[in-house]
Amino acid sequence: MATTGSNQNTELKATASVTTPDLGIAPDECVATEPIDPCTIVIVGATGDLTARKLIPALFNLYLSEGLPEPFQIVGCGRTDLDSSDFREKMKAALQSAGMFKPDGWPSFAAALHYRTIDYQDLGSYGRLAKSLREIDHQNHTRGNRIFYIALPPVLYMTVAEMIGRSGLSPEQVDGNGWSRIVVEKPFGTNLQTAVELDQSLHRYFQEHQIFRIDHYLAKETVQNVLMLRFANSLFEPIWNRRYVDHVSITATETLGVEHRAGYYEQSGVLRDMFQNHMMQLLALTAMEPPSRFEADLVRDEKGKVFRALRPFPINELQNHLVLGQYAAGMINERSVSGYRQESGVNPNSLTPTYARMKVFLDNWRWQGVPFYMTSGKRLAQKITEIAIQFKTVPHSMFRHILGKTIVANRLILGVYPEEKITLTFQTKNPGARVCLRTVTMDFQYHQSYSGPILDAYEKVLIDCMLGDQTLFWRQDGVEKCWSFLTPILNECESCNDRGEMLNFYPAGSEGPFEAQSLIEG
Repeated sequence: MATTGSNQNTELKATASVTTPDLGIAPDECVATEPIDPCTIVIVGATGDLTARKLIPALFNLYLSEGLPEPFQIVGCGRTDLDSSDFREKMKAALQSAGMFKPDGWPSFAAALHYRTIDYQDLGSYGRLAKSLREIDHQNHTRGNRIFYIALPPVLYMTVAEMIGRSGLSPEQVDGNGWSRIVVEKPFGTNLQTAVELDQSLHRYFQEHQIFRIDHYLAKETVQNVLMLRFANSLFEPIWNRRYVDHVSITATETLGVEHRAGYYEQSGVLRDMFQNHMMQLLALTAMEPPSRFEADLVRDEKGKVFRALRPFPINELQNHLVLGQYAAGMINERSVSGYRQESGVNPNSLTPTYARMKVFLDNWRWQGVPFYMTSGKRLAQKITEIAIQFKTVPHSMFRHILGKTIVANRLILGVYPEEKITLTFQTKNPGARVCLRTVTMDFQYHQSYSGPILDAYEKVLIDCMLGDQTLFWRQDGVEKCWSFLTPILNECESCNDRGEMLNFYPAGSEGPFEAQSLIEG
């Protein structure tokens, strides 16, 4: 029997085998869970970047996958003076640029594309749009069902919603209308007050069930899989609590800089851009209690409980709970890149943070005392989104006299991007006479043994909008709870005299500010 050994931290990988039962379901039946009503999708801001990069590619791919209703129509609206033929050519070019153009499917898809010029602040142009939509409904039998997707800067949300309402397009089952829905992208305001004002404006003409506050992070397949992993398996839920979990790390970083969004980003910074929405939703999915049924309001009720349980942030001790940073010049993929202050449109003395690591606690029975570390930033070493559950070390090591070291604790990583997978690390013995531990990794690749259609986030949320399913969308109470938590932090960070001293600079291509590591170690 060996009496000496070591705790080796060499990771070995074991791939999880997947057996998929034959349920008698064809892969293409999974694009939509139920029949979708005929409808017209109205994109307000159709000549912008969001439409070309995300919306039209998503709609075209849904069409090729038979995920759109029959019939459907798409009406682009914008200030640019185009006709429908010009618009079709622009969208064709966008698909070609994205490498998603398919010649066989284009002619019939293009036939459903239309364009109408509008002035966003002119009620008369919305009246002409309403008349045009009624004509399209009559000609194509779309039954007056309409989705208004606002693909515009947030400053125009209230104006456009009001104009849609005043032109008679928001009421349902009235004057030839079927159902009517409005989709707005984050950010939902810039603080608690503006979020409430935006909500009040939307509700003047739309009821809550008509409003879809989109967060495309929630539609990522692996983000949804967090709930399935937790609540469809008896293995994890019993240990998903303060007794067994040491801390939770939620990370969403990217290699890109501010790019063409300097005008927006200078006013928002990383806390408004990422934490109020994406990071809070990932926190809620990780920490929420199981709903009694997987239904929209029940799921969002449980998320709301997480937001209400957030411990008020210790404003007088920010340095112990928050690290802010801004990227300086550096190297990304062996290419020199500018610092944030050198980006076009950025104030050369800007104090806008592009990185944040925040330590938060939930005051409830399950998570009392467990720190949640949320990290997001730009121009970092890698683009990665993941949720890491760090379990506690074993309470007693009977191998101490042999190994002489602390045994590495188990770690569960839910990878969202770039690798969509679940990874579990655990300890096992090395083969041989000596007692040596090694850390091994069990991997599950999310798309392993699946041959059906794969929807990206925008395809999924568009389907849910057409179905009227709000499970993956924000509800206003959640928006307000998150702003209630973050607004005092923003006020303190943006008004304190030593604001510049709170900002830690980090080279582009690095792991972020050195000071951020001490937040976890502390």
